[in-house]
Amino acid sequence: MTGVLEVLVWWAALTGIWLVLIGTVDPLEILAGAAAALAGALLARAGRRAVTDR
Repeated sequence: MTGVLEVLVWWAALTGIWLVLIGTVDPLEILAGAAAALAGALLARAGRRAVTDR
């Protein structure tokens, strides 16, 4: 459960940053940003686990 929460928090933060940085907010940009943020969130969790779970 904490893993899902961690990914969700990362996803929300990265999506928020994406929305702030893009100029035009249209549905395709939101979808692309959300997908990229999900990939980034999963990689951030994997990176943290690789460093701390030894």
